Amino acid sequence: MSESAEAAPTWEYFVTPLLLHNEAQILNNWGAQGWELVQIIEGPAGGNVAYMKKRKA
Repeated sequence: MSESAEAAPTWEYFVTPLLLHNEAQILNNWGAQGWELVQIIEGPAGGNVAYMKKRKA
């Protein structure tokens, strides 16, 4: 690898349930802390689950 090439970023991940009446507030709170939404899926108990990531410091 050349000296000018950047190393691949490393990520940390977080999984959180989304309350159906507060999705935007929950996502905005995590976004303000640097977390980026990757995906929302239906959880095993029927609610939504958000998968988040951010670069490791």
